[in-house]
Amino acid sequence: MQRLWVTGYRSYELGVFGDKDPKITVIKYALKNYFKSLLEEGELDWIITGANLGIEQWAAEVGVEIRDEYPVRISMMTPYEEFSSRWNENNQSKFLNLKNQVDFFASTSNTPYQSPVQLRNYQNFMLTHTDRAVMIYDEEHPGKPKYDYNLINNYRENHDYQLDLIDFYDLQDAAEEYEEANSPNNFIE
Repeated sequence: MQRLWVTGYRSYELGVFGDKDPKITVIKYALKNYFKSLLEEGELDWIITGANLGIEQWAAEVGVEIRDEYPVRISMMTPYEEFSSRWNENNQSKFLNLKNQVDFFASTSNTPYQSPVQLRNYQNFMLTHTDRAVMIYDEEHPGKPKYDYNLINNYRENHDYQLDLIDFYDLQDAAEEYEEANSPNNFIE
């Protein structure tokens, strides 16, 4: 069984503040291509992600989208109960909708937020319950994902654990590929 941890930037770290932002389309396109390549190689059974607004929720959405075409299951994990309680109503609604669509949902702590220990326990759970990770992350722009990135790299020193990065250059390539694939043919014969 191949279990993939997907994580990366929060939406605000990417300057995404609305559902119609074209960056979301490109990110989802890149994730879909990545997932499909693993699925076609028989190297993916579970997409396991957190519930943060941004890469994690978009990854879960892509997983749900391709689930009819590919035999993949999607899990969304949170580090504590009532994870989305401080979000605005629209974001809470999106979270609940997505939570109801995934194959498995749980929190690694059965209490609301109490301390950073819950976040560390969540990271350790994700590492020990997955076989590899993919991050949309660029080392030149660390942000919040640097904590997961550093933890994964430390873990890799003593464990067979693969980490794939999709950086901003990869996203630029994906944007150009998406544009080319989705633009009408302008040539007139």
